[in-house]
Amino acid sequence: MVRKMYDSDDLYLKISPSGRKRWRLKYDFDGISVRLPLGTYPDVSLKDARNSREEARKLLAEGIDPAKKRDAKLPEKKPEIIKQAANSFEIVTEEWFAKHSMNWSASYGDQIMRRMEREIFPMIGDKAIADISSTQLSEAIHQIEQRGALTTAQRALADCGKIFVYAVATGQVESNPCSDLRSLLSPDKKKKSNSAISEPKRVAEMLRALDSYNGALPVRCALRLAPLVFVRPKELRDAQWEDINLDTEEWRYIVTKTDSQHIVPLASQAVTILKELKLQTGDGRYVFSSAKNTNGDKPMGDNAIGAAMRRVGIGKDDMSGHGFRVMARTLLNEELRFRPDFINHQLAHLVRDSNGYAYKSADHLPERRKMMQEWADYLDKLKATT
Repeated sequence: MVRKMYDSDDLYLKISPSGRKRWRLKYDFDGISVRLPLGTYPDVSLKDARNSREEARKLLAEGIDPAKKRDAKLPEKKPEIIKQAANSFEIVTEEWFAKHSMNWSASYGDQIMRRMEREIFPMIGDKAIADISSTQLSEAIHQIEQRGALTTAQRALADCGKIFVYAVATGQVESNPCSDLRSLLSPDKKKKSNSAISEPKRVAEMLRALDSYNGALPVRCALRLAPLVFVRPKELRDAQWEDINLDTEEWRYIVTKTDSQHIVPLASQAVTILKELKLQTGDGRYVFSSAKNTNGDKPMGDNAIGAAMRRVGIGKDDMSGHGFRVMARTLLNEELRFRPDFINHQLAHLVRDSNGYAYKSADHLPERRKMMQEWADYLDKLKATT
């Protein structure tokens, strides 16, 4: 949750869920309560913030609103212009959050603020909310969508809509620009077939349900491994032992969609699952061999994982085999905050660098190995504590 550390004379440091620290000065002007941004710590030191506070107090004594003194500058070594009005989008978001967050869980509130800070504030946070047009808002949302984070874009737009509804209700804007953007995002044509659970609390419930499956060992292990590796469903079903090296903790195979090699770093949890399964299917070709074929030269059926999820109460409209990819992409970005190119690379999407060259399978492998282990640890923590 958002925390505040107070200094004196209404100067305080606002600490966001992501750890970002920003100076604020609270004062009243013409009967209106104002929170004036004074910069980000440590770029703006305590001494600088105090000097800015004294400058603001002098302006107030002269009957001048410091928030509207657009040319006011921070003292000494920090010449940053105070460009945020008292009713900037960021300030109004904080007011809206303070009013409604008491009815939310801490994790849900933190998720919203992290999304705002990462996706929206850099684009429109310092703009007066009354001056934000639908065009400016659509540009911010499109930037999220263009990197492939459609779910994040949809949620960010929904959050912005709620903030503007609050601003309309409190008389800070006349209309809600989000109402003109309902058809902004590309339609999710695969919504039904690629349904996914990505809210942390529901993910925890789903993972516990998957662990409760007591059917055949290959299917049981596939259910436990699917969230950890988030490969395409067919790639998981067709996994072969010759492609998996438990000593180096890697799974290397050719992605049929791009005809390129892909490397899946295996977290310690994934290695444990595979070692257990190898005792039963290790003599055959396929990791998840068909129960109807004792030679192990045929993989499990197309519907095996889906049918198993239905047996433990996970409906097809809630989660699909492909949904584990959507879940990982969303939570690695929003909760664990890994770089989008690392995530897309691990999803075996065609990722290009700034020069237009496609990344190779081993690019960023140390970083992706770290990401996959943190992802597995995060899922374990969700199951145990959420």
